[in-house]
Amino acid sequence: MTQLTKIKDVIREQILGGTMSARQKLPSERELCTLFSTTRITVKDSLASLETEGLIYREERRGWFVSPPRVHYNPLSRSHFHQMIRDQHRIAETRLIAVQSRMATSDEAKLLARNEMTPLHIIQRLRFIDGRVVLYVENCLIAHWFPGILEENLTQSLTGLYRHKYGYVTSRSRFDVIATAATPAVAKALNIAAGQQVLKICRVNYKQDGAIIDCEFEYWRPDAVMITIDSHTEKE
Repeated sequence: MTQLTKIKDVIREQILGGTMSARQKLPSERELCTLFSTTRITVKDSLASLETEGLIYREERRGWFVSPPRVHYNPLSRSHFHQMIRDQHRIAETRLIAVQSRMATSDEAKLLARNEMTPLHIIQRLRFIDGRVVLYVENCLIAHWFPGILEENLTQSLTGLYRHKYGYVTSRSRFDVIATAATPAVAKALNIAAGQQVLKICRVNYKQDGAIIDCEFEYWRPDAVMITIDSHTEKE
């Protein structure tokens, strides 16, 4: 058994056996080097592998922690974030970071199927599960569909706001899911290192008459979520 495998096996057993609990801080990398009489490189490789498994996560300048159980996320469901988290007996929170109005970039225009200069409302939010930030979201709304929306409470479900204020029902969504590296802005929001892996979900939403109304970019901590596809969806 290699030293790397030994470190992984010991930490994994401590977590799965319940000795170490969710959100508990691991010993520092220096302390782990001493405990296992090994090098910093071996310790780093072991921790990175356990992070890939979703057993631990790191926070910039704070160290490594035991991951809470993943939440199950069915992109086909019409349940909003807070309802999804409540249904799994967890605590959800949304914080508004910034709002701006600007023209769509060329990439955004392609996603939104626009071939002209298109004003957008950009809404940036952070989402928490049990007090831990796990998700950075950027919503790009085609402005002419949403007069006055920036005066609303934007920490609530936008899907619900679309329905109650404007009469829009999301009848179809298109998704792209990819593992990617966190940009500096995403990394700062999620308190991770720039370049660290995140799960990016891009969603384009259509209202009941087939018109595209917005697109959404979600950046998840990979250890926090499991994508569960179920074609039996429930209405919000």
